[in-house]
Order: sequence, then C-alpha cells, then structure tokens
Amino acid sequence: MSSNTVTLIGNLVDDPELRFTPSGVALAKIRIAVNRRWQQNNEWQEETSFFGGTLWREAAENAAESLQKGMRIIMTGSLEQRTWETQDGEKRSVVEIRIDEVGPSLRWATAAVTKTPRQGSGDFSGDKPVAAAPVAREEWGPDEAPF
Repeated sequence: MSSNTVTLIGNLVDDPELRFTPSGVALAKIRIAVNRRWQQNNEWQEETSFFGGTLWREAAENAAESLQKGMRIIMTGSLEQRTWETQDGEKRSVVEIRIDEVGPSLRWATAAVTKTPRQGSGDFSGDKPVAAAPVAREEWGPDEAPF
C-alpha cells in the first residue's frame, strides 16, 4: 500500500472559508503560503508557493472559528488531483490537499486550546470527559471518522 501524506507549514492567505454541502456536512477551504528562503552567492533568495485544501466536518467548523488570515499553521493530509471541464470545453486540473489535521504553529506564537464536545456521540457525561476508545485502523474512508 502506498502512502500519500504531506505536511505543510505556512501562513493562512485568507480566513478559512466555511461552507456546507446540501446534506449539511461542513467543509472549510484553506489556502496557505509557504515561503522558502536560501542563500545563493551571498544573497538571500526567497520563493513563495501557494497551496489549498479542504477540511471536513467538525474540524472544518473548529478551524473556521479558531484560525485567521496571517496565522502560521501546520496541516497534514493527502494530495488529491481534481479534474473538470470548463464551459468552453477546456480541461483543467488542480492538486489539492485533503486535510486530516490542522493547527496553529507554536514556533513564534502561543495558543489556548479548548476541547469541544462531540455532537451526539455521548462523549461527555455531565462535565467529566470520557476517554476515547483506542483506534485499531490506520486508513479511513472520506466519510468515516476514526473513532
């Protein structure tokens, strides 16, 4: 089985764009700028690459509430190529990241983390958190949650 995992660290280009599918599933579009800096002939060179991806469900809502344009974040996920045809019949494609995890980078900042209760999972009894069951699988489908 091949692995297609990427981890990117960069600055948010925009606030996460929270949307919902017709069936009510939350998704957040996230775009980051990744800077690369190196020295060549005693001169600093800099290059910026832009990457976009999609985060799903509660994580999408949490990201939209927690992250803002300009923040340095870390995200990990897998690369996916999407292809479509324009109204003029031109074929287009883009490589995006299907984001599994995202969070603020703590290299030059601090963050306060607040756990959100899972909706309808019975995860909390009163105010006491209940430990999650161990995860036995490593691979999950796009509509499966690893818990």
